[in-house]
Amino acid sequence: MASRKETVECEVRVRGTNGFILCSEAIWMFFSCGEVRFAFFLTSSHVGPPVNVAMAIEVASIDHISEANMEYTMTVFLRQSWHDDRLSYNHTNKTLGLDSRFVDKLWLPDTFIVNAKSAWFHDVTVENKLIRLQPNGVILYSSRITSTVACDMDLTKYPMDEQECMLDLESYGYSSEDIVYHWSESQRHIHGLDKLELSQFTITDYRFVTEMMNFKSAGRFPRLSLRFQLRRNRGVYIIQSYMPSILLVAMSWVSFWISQSAVPARVSLGITTVLTMTTLMVSARSSLPRASAIKALDVYFWICYVFVFAALIEYAFAHYNADYRLKEKAKVKANKLSSESIVKNGKQAMVLFSLSVTGMNQSVTISNPHGRAQHSSSEIPGEGGGEETEPRRRRSKQAEETKEEKKCCSKCVCKPIDADTIDIYARAVFPFTFAVVNVIYWVAYTM
Repeated sequence: MASRKETVECEVRVRGTNGFILCSEAIWMFFSCGEVRFAFFLTSSHVGPPVNVAMAIEVASIDHISEANMEYTMTVFLRQSWHDDRLSYNHTNKTLGLDSRFVDKLWLPDTFIVNAKSAWFHDVTVENKLIRLQPNGVILYSSRITSTVACDMDLTKYPMDEQECMLDLESYGYSSEDIVYHWSESQRHIHGLDKLELSQFTITDYRFVTEMMNFKSAGRFPRLSLRFQLRRNRGVYIIQSYMPSILLVAMSWVSFWISQSAVPARVSLGITTVLTMTTLMVSARSSLPRASAIKALDVYFWICYVFVFAALIEYAFAHYNADYRLKEKAKVKANKLSSESIVKNGKQAMVLFSLSVTGMNQSVTISNPHGRAQHSSSEIPGEGGGEETEPRRRRSKQAEETKEEKKCCSKCVCKPIDADTIDIYARAVFPFTFAVVNVIYWVAYTM
């Protein structure tokens, strides 16, 4: 403890200092005296009403907002003001500006950022801290802080989403019985926030919240929250994600105008669009967290992927249908030729026939299965037999053709869908369906 003589000498030196420039050095000498220095190391938790701390924030910048880590980086000027009777003076009416050396000599609120992942003070070229002391004992403590703060984001509507991020300030050790936080009366709006221009977001609104947090093990602690609404700028995503996806889908439709015989051209075009769509999906998801939630961009990518893949499947179906149609037609033709041959030549290995030349009977000897010769005679009138047999053969032939036609129709080969007809239908169905799905998508995610 300093002697009485040292204390008096300090007081004399302080009072004998003239001018604002030397005043800070004189006060530093005054604080360095033993008794005074000990007095200002005391805390403000004394018997009586709690200390009222007024808080004000000025936003210098919002440097980075990360969806992958769900965080943002903000640089702010944090200003805290409170009253301490022990620092009141009446020898001058001027407000004293003190540098960062006095921070360790004064009692300060133990304010911390609740949802901060990391934070640091700036010290270039000197520590960015300021203390102003008014004659009535009101202290203003200002510091420049950069902090990476957690922000829980709902990415279900990404990139048509709106997020609410918070900056929570709370006393670490003093409960509501010792200290009370409130927003400064001058803090009606955040200085600097209206002038910020972010690359991916637009700040649409913000509000100040005062809460009292109740912890069973520690008590009640005051908390101040700055909550601001962020709306994502969609222009960059339309250019980088949506437009390329739409163009890839439209490119896959070009195959509908390529001839069915150009197999390499249509297959290579379909595979190229599918692989390009896959690459676009992977690159777009690289900047997003690997969460289980399905995002709006994922839904659109899969819609486009299905249409691109369906265009490739359409050609496979049309090509298969064309080959199947040709094979079935060849098969039906072969069956018809076989039927005609059977009707013409007969169904037996050995045929008994009669030939009428002069109107007389002609005997034909046929060998039976037992090796015996058997004589048979048939009396067939020349003209009358021909007239009775020919209609019967026509009816049999027509019955066989009708049977084959029914079999053909049952297999849908009578009037098969031509490959070119499938392409013609696809030229209208695919664009129309894609347009309808787009309308449903944008209405669902923008409303």
